[in-house]
Amino acid sequence: MDGVPQPGARTPTGNLPPEPASFIGREPELRLLGQLLRERRLITLTGVGGVGKSRLALRAVADARQARADGVWWVELSPLRDPTLLTATIAHAVGLADHSPRPLDEELCAWMADRELLLVLDTCEHLVSDCRHLAGELLQSAPGLTILITSREPLRCAIEEVVEVRPLPCEGPESDALALFRARALAAAPRAAAVFADPERAAIAAEVCRRLDGIPLALELAGARLRLWTVEQMAERIGERFEMLSEVRVPRPPRHQTMRTTIGWSHELCEPLERLLWARLSVFTGDFDIAAARAVCAGGPLPAARVERVLAGLAAKSVVLRSEERGAGARYRLLDTIREYGHDWLGELGETQLVTDRHAHWYAALSQAADRGWMGPGQVDWYRRITAEHAQLRTALEHLLTADPTAALEMAGNLWFYWFACGHVHEGRAFLERALRLAPRTEVAYNQALWSLGLTMVLQGDMDEARRIGEQCARDAAHLADPERELRAAYLHAASVLMPGDPVRALELSGPRARAAHGGRPTGPGWLLCKLSTSYSLCALERFDEATEEARSLREACAELGERWMRAYADYILAVAALGLGDHGEAARHVRAMLSGKRLLGDRLGIALGLDLLATAVAGLAAAHALAFLDGGLPASTGSRWEAALPTLHWESAPVRPHPDCPCGAASESADRLQPAGRAPGRGSGGSPPGGP
Repeated sequence: MDGVPQPGARTPTGNLPPEPASFIGREPELRLLGQLLRERRLITLTGVGGVGKSRLALRAVADARQARADGVWWVELSPLRDPTLLTATIAHAVGLADHSPRPLDEELCAWMADRELLLVLDTCEHLVSDCRHLAGELLQSAPGLTILITSREPLRCAIEEVVEVRPLPCEGPESDALALFRARALAAAPRAAAVFADPERAAIAAEVCRRLDGIPLALELAGARLRLWTVEQMAERIGERFEMLSEVRVPRPPRHQTMRTTIGWSHELCEPLERLLWARLSVFTGDFDIAAARAVCAGGPLPAARVERVLAGLAAKSVVLRSEERGAGARYRLLDTIREYGHDWLGELGETQLVTDRHAHWYAALSQAADRGWMGPGQVDWYRRITAEHAQLRTALEHLLTADPTAALEMAGNLWFYWFACGHVHEGRAFLERALRLAPRTEVAYNQALWSLGLTMVLQGDMDEARRIGEQCARDAAHLADPERELRAAYLHAASVLMPGDPVRALELSGPRARAAHGGRPTGPGWLLCKLSTSYSLCALERFDEATEEARSLREACAELGERWMRAYADYILAVAALGLGDHGEAARHVRAMLSGKRLLGDRLGIALGLDLLATAVAGLAAAHALAFLDGGLPASTGSRWEAALPTLHWESAPVRPHPDCPCGAASESADRLQPAGRAPGRGSGGSPPGGP
């Protein structure tokens, strides 16, 4: 059908989530959206909660005919509570790694200026003003940009095209509402097929759909109930519920009333422990795993051992959505409308503060465990887990900043690796600055948070401030008599002088003599970071043999630990040193090893640095081959050997341009030349080399 995407059609470039299996109807809306997305630049889908705005948006943009040269990008804003992180959330979703100190909205506008892409901002009703402002800036800066919004209310922009998403048609025996109700009922109870085969009982089911106003979420909740009830019982109980509530004056539009009533009806039909868990789960923003649900929601009549069984009951009733993610196991989430209802009940129970505190301290403890495990064999698993928990970490930090600033300070400092190595520099700096401003000055936690802040400043090129903080960290660490803290401070100080071009001073601060003077564990992060800084400094001084020795020692230490992130940068230094010594084949070998590690950690900036270096190595191999062939000293059959140095790369996000201030002289030009087929050039949001951005 013209204008209606076929199931399974996907845009090749972007980050669209999987489409749900139960999409039914909406052909007229899809035709309209297909046309608007080609003709207009800002479209907003509005409608009551649960009406299917997000599903409709996803089906529309997944049509291959909506593909854009630089991708179709989905930004889930439902978990976002702090409007100051809106730009950072969008930048990370589209793959922009910005390490400059200037405002991120300016960087995002500049990044999008010459790109052609479709951006979907999903669930914006709690951020309407901020989305309106940012959308206006982006559309003015980027003529190739189209934005699709889903929100319960429009942005109220002059150029906005508002499309109201109405409930599914529910009149007649073949209505879309009845089709969705039937699909959900059969998924919950295959024996329900007999209901729809009987014309009289099918008519009762159609009446149920009509009483639910054709609202998809209400239909799905009701359909799941046919596992326990007959359709006649359902019709009777829905009727009683609506008659009772019709006598109460509630200042809500009819469809909002229907949705609220249906959720309330589903709530009443849950077991007492299911209702309790529903309320407590409402503190989660975004998705969560079973371990978090046990830790946060157990207590009183709900023991930890029963949480999983009760959670499964809520999933069977469609109150909770369950999904399986590669590397993350089962994840659960509540739709916004259902979560809001549960949060109201949590307040009625008087448990809001208690459960919110539990949530925050669980994720603070998770951050501490991740910090301890980051330099070990579980590094890749920790990267995946912390990335999966990003929304929860934000929520926990926001709460702790007001409820327990000291705990917020500790948590923000423990996440140093996430801010520094995983592409969240702007967000990390903002959280760290707020925590340092609000929390009392506790010695160890303050030093850790201050050091973490200094790392973000190095990546943003704010070297004067980074140097000042490095010196302060060194003084505080000396007072603490903690060799590990002294080594970390030495690395920060060294990086802040190396980047502006003083490798001699950097070597004095982090070289072998300095490390020996501080002492500390040779396997600790501080010692290893100092070795990496030393390697960079030696390369900058063109002492390539010494740099090779230092980097090889670092690589061996990381390999023994099972660590991958710093080990990959050791390979990077070995490649740079090999190029300096004229061994292009050796350089290419080390770059391939580096790229393998960086892909595991989603380090898009590291990938681009490696691609850039690989281009230099391959060019050198090609030039050597051409010269030897012209001299008659090389058989033509060996001409493709240098091509074997090119790795076969597969990654989820677009490659990136490395920062122009990289101390090893990497430029962005060759990284742009070596784009894989089907990927759009641009900066990504991965981590950065520890010696500099």
